[in-house]
Amino acid sequence: MAEKPVKVLACGDVEGRLNALFNRVQAIQKKAGQFDLLLCVGEFFGTTPEAEAEWQQYKTGAKKAPIHTYILGAASQETVRSFPSAEGCELADNITYLGRRGVFTGVSGLQIAYVSGREALQDPPPAHCFTSKHLSALVAPLTGNSKFRGVDILLTSQWPRGVWHYGNAPEVNTKCCGSGSVANLADHLKPRYHFAALEGAHYERLPYRNHVVLQENAQHVSRFIALASVNNPAKKKYLYAFNIVPMKALEASELVKQPQDVTENPYRFCSKDKTGKQRPSFNTTEEEEPAGQFFFDLSKKQGGGFRGRGRKREGDGRGDFQRDENKQPRRHPQPTGPCWFCLASPQVEKHLVISIGTHCYVALAKGSLTPLHMLILPIGHYQSVVELSSEVVEEMERYREALKSFYKSKGARCVLFERNYKSQHLQLQVVPVPLDRCTTEDIKEAFMVQAQEQQMELMEIPQHTDLKQIAPPGVPYFYVELDSGEKLYYRIQKHFPLQFGREVLASEALLNIPTRADWRECKQTREEEEESCKQLRDDFQPYDFNMED
Repeated sequence: MAEKPVKVLACGDVEGRLNALFNRVQAIQKKAGQFDLLLCVGEFFGTTPEAEAEWQQYKTGAKKAPIHTYILGAASQETVRSFPSAEGCELADNITYLGRRGVFTGVSGLQIAYVSGREALQDPPPAHCFTSKHLSALVAPLTGNSKFRGVDILLTSQWPRGVWHYGNAPEVNTKCCGSGSVANLADHLKPRYHFAALEGAHYERLPYRNHVVLQENAQHVSRFIALASVNNPAKKKYLYAFNIVPMKALEASELVKQPQDVTENPYRFCSKDKTGKQRPSFNTTEEEEPAGQFFFDLSKKQGGGFRGRGRKREGDGRGDFQRDENKQPRRHPQPTGPCWFCLASPQVEKHLVISIGTHCYVALAKGSLTPLHMLILPIGHYQSVVELSSEVVEEMERYREALKSFYKSKGARCVLFERNYKSQHLQLQVVPVPLDRCTTEDIKEAFMVQAQEQQMELMEIPQHTDLKQIAPPGVPYFYVELDSGEKLYYRIQKHFPLQFGREVLASEALLNIPTRADWRECKQTREEEEESCKQLRDDFQPYDFNMED
């Protein structure tokens, strides 16, 4: 059965004209049916009092965007103030700020890379600008994967310099238009669709190849579309509608079909100097410790500690502990800075690791609430549950079930919670609560009551509802799941108590250990942690699915 295409609308500079945009979108949807998402490039916010007044209507909830809308960040110093932080977040109902740069994958598998702002002309760069180093950090984890073929969509505010080479000419001054770094980015990421704005022009370039004919294997074509500003007086096109089946769902033969009007790659033209030699692009191979290195070293350094329990493949030359020098290790998504939880990171406190799977690992929580308080974490760099790939979700579920069984043997029920707020790497907290301390209903009530006391409303969501359905990428949230399968969810608006989950569980109504609500007050010495983990590994071993043949 053919994969259902995703219906997408792309828009140029909105500049605060939200009513005009959304009225037009509603008219389109009335004729063509509901679209799945609206992607806005260029300047979304305006600087006039009228633009601010329109925005307040959506911000306060008086009006609501008629479609899931994803926007880029500021492209000028004047609009920086409209964004609460550099990180992505929900700005209003149905309007999500993606962030300064990154990649997100929708539920459908559609992969979208994005870069906000303009290329910096000074150092340090202003808040609305990026550098080639920023783009290098975005590209490296993607192109480092041997299976990488390209992204479905690339969103930038600036045009790529030289995109017009070999193609039809745009109605802009090409001498001063575009960014060389964006051109390099597009050349590396090979987007099927690339949208940009800022020039006040509409330009649909002829599709171009991503391979050299007769020298390289055939690849998909890329289409660059620049869009004008909303309600521009010249009535230039500012909305572009299209259907797209995610790349991962397409057969290679279907993906690489070449249209009649395809041209050569414009960036191969503009990346050569006058001698004909290739100009160096931004670095995409900055030194990084591969994820596999952690597994290799772990068995050597930990002495009596973790030795890769249950990994039955370690002697056959194909397991996690064997390095094939002729093969590139599998690359997981990488953080743009130091991360305390990426398994390949030197910052990871490796002695806390209890079990390692293929995509996830389990560790004793630092400053644990109880001696059996653990974390389930993805090995690669993912910020939240809603961003996980299907294979990571599947293994995380196996660890959840294993820990539930383990806690049940200890006479305890399992409570899981996640705080996707001021945390760059997903940590699924798993805490046992003794059966004789309280009931599941007591736990649920404690969360509800303490949330109300802090003017927060936890929403109960149906057991079989996927969290991705109610929490789009970039939306900060708190989520708790009870042993009954009941789920409570809170969409974080502005401020949120970082220790909320621990505070509720540590309260007198539940575990009655209020002094342990803050993990920093519960830290052990390195020796105490190593001893606790050694015992915990032995206890968990019968429940660890990695022990199975």
